[in-house]
Amino acid sequence: MGKKLAVVAFGGNALLRGDQKGTIEEQEANVYDTCKHLVNLIKKDYEIIIGHGNGPQVGNVLLQHEAGQKIYGIPKMPMDICVAETQGAIGLMIEQQLRNVLAKNGINKNIITIVTEVLVDKDDFAFKNPTKPVGPFYSREEADKLTHDNGWVFHEDPRGRGWRRVVASPKPMKVNNREIIERLAREGNIVITVGGGGIPAYMKTKDELVGIDAVIDKDLASAHLAGNIKADEFYILTDVPQVYVNFNKPDQKSLGQVKADEIKKYLDEGHFAEGSMAPKVRASLHFIKKGGKSCTITMADKLGNGQAGTTILKS
Repeated sequence: MGKKLAVVAFGGNALLRGDQKGTIEEQEANVYDTCKHLVNLIKKDYEIIIGHGNGPQVGNVLLQHEAGQKIYGIPKMPMDICVAETQGAIGLMIEQQLRNVLAKNGINKNIITIVTEVLVDKDDFAFKNPTKPVGPFYSREEADKLTHDNGWVFHEDPRGRGWRRVVASPKPMKVNNREIIERLAREGNIVITVGGGGIPAYMKTKDELVGIDAVIDKDLASAHLAGNIKADEFYILTDVPQVYVNFNKPDQKSLGQVKADEIKKYLDEGHFAEGSMAPKVRASLHFIKKGGKSCTITMADKLGNGQAGTTILKS
């Protein structure tokens, strides 16, 4: 019997934490800390594919382009190019720090970062209803000024950390090069892909591929890939140990093993906030619907512990 294939989606906390400025030293230290816990899966004979977020990073790159145009007249780049920039940069950080972790554990594996396009529908309703948070948190006054100056849309963070810019988050339809991604992983290589949900693109005509301004949800893109390549398991890493209903309320309850139809009921009842846990639960359900065996939502340091996190199973 062959090794199991797991897709692991790194959350934003794996790269940048809320109280940090985002220096390279901070991000590398965070990535190293997250990658340490992947060793638990590798030692259990899993082949690994890594997806990752880029919300803070792509927001910062967009701000850099805005400033460059205003101060120096440098043409700013569209969002799909900014997603590509962050895919490459974050892929490098993960690849480099994971190599350091593997070397320390005496594990010899190739690690390959693939800059990945993901096709979307240009008529997706998400383009009329932006929900995906990108960039740093702002005060209400700062957000109002940026809305006035740039026409950006902001939503208040459900955890009370401030206001963040939101952009369109269309559903992924196809991960380009998914056959190569699967083959490389099943051959024993660790593959980093669909960074930031993938570079959003659509078919303008039957033979013309073009980029589009959006940020695809990284959990949903990772789930879509995992389902299509028939991964055995899917892990979503976040900054809480489990999924909770009635989160931050006196009757808060954590979920351990839960069937898909039960957590779907909680989702429909509004227990999970948009821009926070709701997209992760939807991604889990997408993977299960595609034939996946289980999806676990947890913190990185719980990886490889069969009793940890919230594990969603087919109903």
